Amino acid sequence: MTSDTTHAKMGRPRAFREQDALDAAMRIFWEKGYEGASLDDLTEAMGINRSSLYATFGDKEALFQKAIERYREGPMGFFHEALQQATARGVVEALFRGTVKFLADPSHPKGCLTLQGGLACGAGAENVKRLMIGWRKGGQSMLQKRFHRAHSEGDLAKDVSPTDLARYIAIVMNGLGVQAVNGATAAEMNRAVELALRSMPI
Repeated sequence: MTSDTTHAKMGRPRAFREQDALDAAMRIFWEKGYEGASLDDLTEAMGINRSSLYATFGDKEALFQKAIERYREGPMGFFHEALQQATARGVVEALFRGTVKFLADPSHPKGCLTLQGGLACGAGAENVKRLMIGWRKGGQSMLQKRFHRAHSEGDLAKDVSPTDLARYIAIVMNGLGVQAVNGATAAEMNRAVELALRSMPI
């Protein structure tokens, strides 16, 4: 009993440090993109050496995948919360407002990791490029599914395509990410959101 308790107590700090290291890696990938983030950048930010990185997280690509999952669960958690809104209009507004709040957060690197992480990848990083494309398409697919539900509930007009609406929402959100990198303020992005909301067919 004593041995198990001691082992558990010893295990918790290590797991906690690993999570901190993953958060640090996520931030480096967010700031520099996959190819721009060197192993030296990553190990320095994570506070570990290369052998520890490989032993704990795998190679650079595996680490990036884990960082993306962390990004999905943490900073981008507002996306899944928005999908739980009672109406399609509520979903869209929560997504737009959440995106602006997320992008304007001074504790975050500028822009969106899912855009900056894998857009400019060379031939040696095709897997990462495909991962990011799949990640973005997955989010769009979840939106489309939610709007199909709105159709069935009579909350979305029958002449509004769930596919087209989901793509439009993704375009606006991606555009806000680019604007944030360009230096747009929260107030400026919110004014753009107001215009987008006025154009919504819902």
